[in-house]
Amino acid sequence: MSRRIGGGLSALLLTALVSGPTLAQDLVVTRSDGAEILRLPAPDGVGWCILWNHSVQGFPVTDCYENRSGRMVLVRSRQPDFAAGLGHIPGRGRQVSDGEGGYWILDIDEAVPGDAYVLRPGAGAVDHRIEMGDTIVSLSALAPRDRVRIALTEGNE
Repeated sequence: MSRRIGGGLSALLLTALVSGPTLAQDLVVTRSDGAEILRLPAPDGVGWCILWNHSVQGFPVTDCYENRSGRMVLVRSRQPDFAAGLGHIPGRGRQVSDGEGGYWILDIDEAVPGDAYVLRPGAGAVDHRIEMGDTIVSLSALAPRDRVRIALTEGNE
């Protein structure tokens, strides 16, 4: 919720002084050879999720991130089961039922070191995807089994 402090030009100047310059930011995915394969606008407050199908059980898993003041932050994760490689770590967020037999881990709120990480998209049924709003892009289709870097970067204005 925003609060109006003054009127007209004085309020505009105060807002500019308090908030400072705003940099455009993008979520950028690059292949191991450095080629950019995806760029999505990701201004402050925007979130996105990495979706994939568990390689053993086949069910969908979701990790969700957000741009918080220019930092990539892991916010929550949905896991339908306690299968291999999954599970809640006590003290790292809070686990709640998803109402469908699985669970969400909420309030993780961990900044990703360097605002980037490396992922090797699984081919075929694993289908690693990025979802931002109504946009879903399959990283597995663009770079199957390749090493990709997912980064929150200063964008092109």
